[in-house]
Amino acid sequence: MWHAEKAPKLAAEYLSDLGSRWAHIQTVGRLADRIVENHGLPTDIAAAAWLHDIGYAPALAVTGFHPIDGARFLADQGAPDQVVSLVAHHTGARFEAEERGIERALARFPLPYADDLDALTLLDLVSSPTGSLTTPDERVAEILSRYPEPHPVNRAVTRSQPELLASAARARARLGLSDVWPAGFLESVGETQSH
Repeated sequence: MWHAEKAPKLAAEYLSDLGSRWAHIQTVGRLADRIVENHGLPTDIAAAAWLHDIGYAPALAVTGFHPIDGARFLADQGAPDQVVSLVAHHTGARFEAEERGIERALARFPLPYADDLDALTLLDLVSSPTGSLTTPDERVAEILSRYPEPHPVNRAVTRSQPELLASAARARARLGLSDVWPAGFLESVGETQSH
């Protein structure tokens, strides 16, 4: 049976040996836990934040596209439909699915609630690949610098950049977060960025 508190444990079970990716996931998850608690958001957002990259686990890779692989696994685990949908569609996944020619596989997962997807996009874009805090603009620039121009990720992020940044901005506005959030946020609740 699925319980929301299962998400961090499931993430640790499958991802804790992935080095800096685990640091990124921990930051995203911790930020999500606090946002959900402080703003009364659905717990599905926090669960999806902890699990958004679970499809990177080697044991779960089927298609090689982590949003789909993660969503399939979570559906098999009995995760709520909204968690599965958030993982499947997180952070511009549809653009990369189109670049890879697997948009039909992604379309099998219904779209999540737009406000929840905006919140998850913001959370993902304020954690660097090493788990340090960053801004959505810096995060997008970092992704583009990491993948060469012909790579599907670079092409997808180039196309999705305006939508990703708008999504993060909508979440900030809806939640009443400052333009510099989450700078200082984890420290203010007694947590550190070291993982």
